Amino acid sequence: MTRVPVRLLRLGPVPYAEALRAQERCLAVAKAARSRLPSPGSVPVAGESVVLSEPAEPVYVWGLRGAPGEEEAARLRTKGAGLAAARRGGHITFHGPGQLLAFPVLDLRRRRLPLRGYVAALEALIVRLCRRLGLAAARALPPPFTGVWMGDSKLCAIGVHCGNHLTSHGLALNCCTDLTWFDHIVPCGLEGKGVTSLSHELGRRVDVNHVLEPFLDSFQEVFNCTLVLSEDPGD
Repeated sequence: MTRVPVRLLRLGPVPYAEALRAQERCLAVAKAARSRLPSPGSVPVAGESVVLSEPAEPVYVWGLRGAPGEEEAARLRTKGAGLAAARRGGHITFHGPGQLLAFPVLDLRRRRLPLRGYVAALEALIVRLCRRLGLAAARALPPPFTGVWMGDSKLCAIGVHCGNHLTSHGLALNCCTDLTWFDHIVPCGLEGKGVTSLSHELGRRVDVNHVLEPFLDSFQEVFNCTLVLSEDPGD
């Protein structure tokens, strides 16, 4: 099967809001690409994208459920973190330095992939990455749980949105994240579950740059695509 091109935007360490803005630009490009039918013999237009970033500042983010009340929000601000709402599934979680954020903008209708199958593909991607790094015990749990786990501790959180079959948001992989930030919340609304990182599990520092290449390799394998480095989703 021919591998389709997918634009790759590597933002590096940026504020969470900047990664969201890049994602919105990618969504606009994906919607526009749908309206253009390729001519015979032409090179396929890369309407799909994936935005990679590392949050430059700590921020607590919630999805369609689990918004903190006024007192809770004030308490979290005193910890030195920002607060943000995101148009995705899931409860409150933490994003910050040492974490890889991946926001794929993919056309599930063109890929003939149901939403649950897409979430499973994201989980399979991270499991592959973990095996490349020597973490054979990393696994996904049966629904209703999402993400990738080491025992009862979540290594990678997944929260997605899908509108008109186009995906947004995605996953957050703890590489060398300061896990104490999670002590102030119930991560993803899961009582009694822990949070872990690649660095904690491997017993050595594993930063975001260290996992980029195995992540990209795993992404291309799982989604049968060729990643094309881009500075802007519309170029």
